[in-house]
Amino acid sequence: MLSLSTLPCPPVGSVLDGPPLPDNLFLSLTLAGSPHAARIARTAVAAALHVHGLAACSAAAVQVASELVATAAKLSPGEDVYLSVRYRWDGIRLTVFDGQGGRNGPHAHPRIAAARDTARRSALRFMACVVRECGGVWGFEESREPGG
Repeated sequence: MLSLSTLPCPPVGSVLDGPPLPDNLFLSLTLAGSPHAARIARTAVAAALHVHGLAACSAAAVQVASELVATAAKLSPGEDVYLSVRYRWDGIRLTVFDGQGGRNGPHAHPRIAAARDTARRSALRFMACVVRECGGVWGFEESREPGG
């Protein structure tokens, strides 16, 4: 499954030979689905935002990344968790791919698939509040094929 969050953040100007521009922000990590994954995600996201001149958005984005990764690791223990952080259209886009649907896609039984989605949404209630407070959007969708 794929979880998305977009947090609005105004662009920050930079000088030549200064830190990388926000538009150049692209961070991707593959983390082991363990209790330590969220801490690693927080540290990496905070550092990337600081370097790209987006420290003003750091608190919310770090919280959201942490919640997404922690939930993915909890619901798919032992599965790799993939985190992507990009700055696009004046916002920070955080995407997490997890193994919640299993290696063969979502569960074939509709009630079990619905129960998994409900568990994920319930676990992300606080994150949803943070995203809404920032004027952002979030949701789930099936992951696309590689290169899609």
